Amino acid sequence: MGILDNFEKGLERAVNGAFAKTFRSGLQPVEISAALKRELDTKAAVVSRERILVPNSFQVLLAPSDYQRMTAIGPALVDDLNQIVVQHAAQQGFQFAGGVTVDLVESPGLTTGVVQIDSANVQGQVSWMPVLDIAGTRHPLTKSRTVVGRGSDADITIDDTGTSRKHVEIIWDGQRAQARDLGSTNGSTLDGQPFQRANLEPDSVIKIGRTDIVFRIVPQSSASRGGRPASPSAPAAPGGFWR
Repeated sequence: MGILDNFEKGLERAVNGAFAKTFRSGLQPVEISAALKRELDTKAAVVSRERILVPNSFQVLLAPSDYQRMTAIGPALVDDLNQIVVQHAAQQGFQFAGGVTVDLVESPGLTTGVVQIDSANVQGQVSWMPVLDIAGTRHPLTKSRTVVGRGSDADITIDDTGTSRKHVEIIWDGQRAQARDLGSTNGSTLDGQPFQRANLEPDSVIKIGRTDIVFRIVPQSSASRGGRPASPSAPAAPGGFWR
């Protein structure tokens, strides 16, 4: 990074800080996504004609009030930020040294409305974990069969009187997922359509009673910050779902 780049980045921090102190309106998710894109553009390093390397590990530093507001949105926000990073890199022709991770970090020294990005290239393998997002809470699928329902004997208990004690079962074989209605009173829908047994694709939405259950496959990085590049691009999510 040149002297001019350092000057412009310092000026941007000063201006952002001044506006934040004046208005104290709080940070918006779109401002975080813009900051992540700027970080990619600023840190892009030309390795060769065919390869422009950018960081793949990001810590989003937030003031305590902004951190509380952003984390209250739930894990879907981090998923969206991760996707924005990957999409922007693809549009710009950037490549990653490994899997992309984005973490929200509380920073007491920051003023409300200010966001700072700490990025790094890391080495490590990325595994993929199936999860269910329910009412802002993320539930990893650690068993081959997971029962969701109102009863205390369900694997995931939800507070919804419109559901049965054991309402729906999620089946995961390590690569593929299915959902099965367990003879519930009010039935279940998958992406708006009633079902008894159906294949699950990432981001499928199961509705039981008044509750939405979102099935996702999310990356879990085993890398430590500051490592050397491991591969020219981020690995793809696993395929092979039931058709």
